[in-house]
Amino acid sequence: MAEENDMRKIGVVGAGFSGAVIARELALNGYEVTVFDSRTHVAGNCHTERDKQTNIMTHKYGPHIFHTNNEYVWNYVQQFDKFQPFVNRVKSVYNGRVYSLPINLMTINTFFEKNFNPKEAELFISSISDKAIHNPQNFEEQALRFVGKDLYEAFFKGYTEKQWGLSPRELPASILKRLPIRFNYDDNYYSSRFQGIPENGYTHIVQKILEHSNITVLLGIQFSREQSIEFDHVFYSGPIDSWFGWSHGRLGYRTLDFKKEYHSGDYQGNAVINYGNKDIPFTRVSEHKHFSPWEQHKETIIYKEYSRLCGDEDIPYYPIRLNNDKGQLLKYIELAELEENITFVGRLGTYRYLDMHITIEEALQAARAYLDCQKRNNKMPSFCVSPV
Repeated sequence: MAEENDMRKIGVVGAGFSGAVIARELALNGYEVTVFDSRTHVAGNCHTERDKQTNIMTHKYGPHIFHTNNEYVWNYVQQFDKFQPFVNRVKSVYNGRVYSLPINLMTINTFFEKNFNPKEAELFISSISDKAIHNPQNFEEQALRFVGKDLYEAFFKGYTEKQWGLSPRELPASILKRLPIRFNYDDNYYSSRFQGIPENGYTHIVQKILEHSNITVLLGIQFSREQSIEFDHVFYSGPIDSWFGWSHGRLGYRTLDFKKEYHSGDYQGNAVINYGNKDIPFTRVSEHKHFSPWEQHKETIIYKEYSRLCGDEDIPYYPIRLNNDKGQLLKYIELAELEENITFVGRLGTYRYLDMHITIEEALQAARAYLDCQKRNNKMPSFCVSPV
């Protein structure tokens, strides 16, 4: 316990889920925790806020649906807000027609104008898939191997090119490790056991997590590396390359731009609709009042989402993690291992794409690891989860 040692002051950089959960768990164990965030709000890219004009709860940095198979994590977040049931039923527009995602029996029958039963659909997809590809070497080959040319071009090719700014031939096959295709009419985008959206938004949850007498939150403040000497230990959830002054170059990210529009009534009848054609510049349109179907709003807000390479002043969203990026990452890992009393956590700290439930699970693990290290008088590692 904290009383048995001198490691009393903890610095946490980042007030998203990673930082907030670590801060709370250590505060509950008697540590004094100061949380820093360069933004003027908590919750990071999960930040939600009421639109002043319509009172619709908006996901400022893009849609977030909480889903997990981990019952412990599910119970953990429900301490801080009531989660309303929500099923993400994504649609996709291709060549002017609307289809259901992920690819399921409805998608197959609609796309090919058939009336297949599950077995017939499975045999049909097998017949159109490219069996000449035995060992897929990239994203495109992986998709062609499992769904064939037509479905690949409709639902993966154009969308992927817009999302990543790269040819699917340049992306690893591992992105499609398990191709989402179903031979039934299940159109739930996720297969997780627990799914929902917090009634009062994600920012409310993070605020509640941070409500503890041992936690001080400082917003709008850029934490500097030199400040780490003021703390017995620092948990850093910012960009790992930034911590080292980009000494090995900037790691590659994709960022997002959002075009916000106000409309009357119901704009698209669904929370998320993807656009598969490359000549349509946005990747998807989200209509945020559909993320809170328990509320009633006469007006509506949509966000058209555009993906591009992340610049120096942009918000990083998706780590690219191609070979060059992985080479740079290994160099930063070597530097991180030389640091004293710093642990790198979260999406930016480990340069990995993480869903919310994984972020929370790993933050809980990091806090437990730190407490265990203090109890055993061991050195806390630079990473609790390997970035590679």
